[in-house]
Amino acid sequence: MAQQSSTTTTATTTASSQTVSLIPAANESLAKPGQQPSYLSRSGPHISELPWTFSNWYLHIDWFKTGLLVFIPIVAAYFAYYTPLTRPTLIFSVLLHLWAGIGITAGYHRLWSHCSYTATLPLQLFLGFGGASALEGSIRFWSWGHRAHHRFTDTDADPYTVHKGLWHAHMGWLLLNQDYKKHGRTDISDLSNDPFVVWQHKYYAPISIFFAWVMPTLVAGLGWGDWKGGLIYAGVLRVVTVQQSSFTINSLGHYLGDQPFDDRRSPRDHWISSLFSLGEGYHNFHHEFPTDYRNTTRWLTYDPNKWCIATWKWMGLASDLRTFSQNEIDKGKLQQEQKKLDRKLGVLDWGKPLTVLPLMEWEDFLDQSNTRALIAVAGLVHDVTDFVNEHPGGKGLISTAIGKDATAMFNGGVYNHSNAARNLLAKYRVGIIRGGGEVEIWKVRAQKRAEMIRDYDYSIVGTKEHIQ
Repeated sequence: MAQQSSTTTTATTTASSQTVSLIPAANESLAKPGQQPSYLSRSGPHISELPWTFSNWYLHIDWFKTGLLVFIPIVAAYFAYYTPLTRPTLIFSVLLHLWAGIGITAGYHRLWSHCSYTATLPLQLFLGFGGASALEGSIRFWSWGHRAHHRFTDTDADPYTVHKGLWHAHMGWLLLNQDYKKHGRTDISDLSNDPFVVWQHKYYAPISIFFAWVMPTLVAGLGWGDWKGGLIYAGVLRVVTVQQSSFTINSLGHYLGDQPFDDRRSPRDHWISSLFSLGEGYHNFHHEFPTDYRNTTRWLTYDPNKWCIATWKWMGLASDLRTFSQNEIDKGKLQQEQKKLDRKLGVLDWGKPLTVLPLMEWEDFLDQSNTRALIAVAGLVHDVTDFVNEHPGGKGLISTAIGKDATAMFNGGVYNHSNAARNLLAKYRVGIIRGGGEVEIWKVRAQKRAEMIRDYDYSIVGTKEHIQ
């Protein structure tokens, strides 16, 4: 998933690039096309393309986001040491964590990034304000980054590609200045035409600050007199836990677990990352079926968002839930299982491939059988010289097939051999009989002889009845 941890974020998408202004002007609703933050606008290579030196190290760091993601939590943790955590504040913090988490995963992610369902305005307000309280950016910016992540997964155009390292995918892409012109272009025209999304983007700064820090402080202070605990635990530290659970999908979701549907890209499924992220950890399924409102089809698998969305539909708050057909899901899973099976089969010795075996005339097969224990089965020549003494049926029985077409004997004439015997026989194949085998060759020769007779000039030798 995509996250952008800033209290004021504006995204822009142009025909060839995306640029970001972290602090929009007071009268700015949406970022202007082609606008680049002033501190990143300089001639020459972007700072991200330059090596770290003693004289430019501070230019590599995005100090605004670093302060938000690192410095403020450290200060809050310091004051938390001197601030008791009361039971009401703990319960309130957990509830706010779930609200913000659902706002990001069921709202920012599944509703607005992937349009997995349709939500009524009250539900949009609930999810939009909850997501804003996580301080991961506006709906518009977050969805832009996430759509770029899906379209350009594992490439440099992916804003938080795991191919640049686990740390980069988790938080590095936020803490360091990025060249946004290199991020992939995505279509967010639907979001730019959504009144609520545009409004939330325009007023994201006051909305996010209020629901992230001010509201928790007011509720805890006015409710049970814990002003300090409300700010530290239900506010700042709660935001940290939500952000880290979201970042887990960008990192562990592409690093830890299995790939049951496709392994061409990095997304993976794992219950640990799912546990940390409110069910978003079945990331391989999600990247294969991105518009599905579910992250897994197994109803018992941990996916609170799926349960919430289904409940909202029952309540009349959500509609048009999108799913992929089970037929398509099963096909993808079986194809991946077949791919894994083929890889295992590929490391085993199945004998020489038929494409490299030499052709052998039947007469040559008979001649070479005088010096080697050659057996023909189904048109293939097998050299069983080293196996004669190991034959489970005894040396005498297998010796009767040397120099013969043993196809019928092998397939039930004497004994209908097992699958293991057929696999073992394949390891001894050394050639292919031209024409297929003794019986087939005689059939072909008889057919050719009959054709020659039919084509003979009956006017010379007599009538057809005479020939017959």
